[in-house]
Amino acid sequence: QELEQKLKTSSDSSLLVDILHKTILHPLCVKYPSSVKYRRGFLTELIKKHESTTAEPLDELYDTLADILNKEESTQCYKNYLLPTGESVTLSENVAIISRGTTGLVTWDAALHLAEWAIENSTVFSNRTVLELGSGIGFTGIAISKTCNPKAYIFSDYHHCVLKQLTENICLNGFVLEPETTNHIETQSQGQNVEVMNYQKPKLTVAELDWASVTEKQLLDLQPDVIIAADVVYDPEITLALIGMLQKLSTFRADGKPPEVYIAFTVRNPDTYHQFKAELDKIGIAWQIIPAHRNSIFLYDLHSNVTILQLLI
Repeated sequence: QELEQKLKTSSDSSLLVDILHKTILHPLCVKYPSSVKYRRGFLTELIKKHESTTAEPLDELYDTLADILNKEESTQCYKNYLLPTGESVTLSENVAIISRGTTGLVTWDAALHLAEWAIENSTVFSNRTVLELGSGIGFTGIAISKTCNPKAYIFSDYHHCVLKQLTENICLNGFVLEPETTNHIETQSQGQNVEVMNYQKPKLTVAELDWASVTEKQLLDLQPDVIIAADVVYDPEITLALIGMLQKLSTFRADGKPPEVYIAFTVRNPDTYHQFKAELDKIGIAWQIIPAHRNSIFLYDLHSNVTILQLLI
């Protein structure tokens, strides 16, 4: 509202130029652009606001829109997220919520919410081995790896297209995966020059995990201190497989000490949420709701009913 008021009362175009160069024309957004539809909509709205003021027309604004109107929409786009450290997370995403038979090729609100909580509670992850179940295209894990100093971070998922996109996004953000990670995952650079930053740690790996048929050897190899997941509680069958997986992970700890478990999810269907808690109660897994974190870092629907549960397995 304050920004809108400034735009209305501004007698020149300097504020508009500033907005343009901090958004659509920001170097990061030029190199890794958001979808054509989003950029077109954003610029159209900016032009409307500019035209309602007394300021002179801004050629750069119209030229930028003309350039975007000449571009074809792609099924892939980029999203850039700024971290409190000043670094960024850049992700290649699909523009459709469901594509190639999976919902795992976009970033969901619970992943952003969990990352915000993690950044505010970095001691949970510092110098520890973290396993993420259902990593999707990697936002939460990349953000934690850049801000929370884990000793090792294991991304995991099952769908082949998701694993491929996940691996590309990890590399896009300057990380080098452990060699064994990419044995069965073919990746391509999409013509982008990845700026490799000198991350000494954490040790990053990508694991293909099918919760229903995971082997004892796979579990023994993982040995996480902390397990996290975001937006994986949305279907009764998947919920049961998740609980079974958590039980197995607890059983196969070499030191006998159970990992800490944090599950973030958007409560879309209260019945699914209650069923998840009922199944936990049935097998004796205690749980508690984690209090909401204080700081909002990323843009998402703040009206989303996102909850983080800590499971005491």
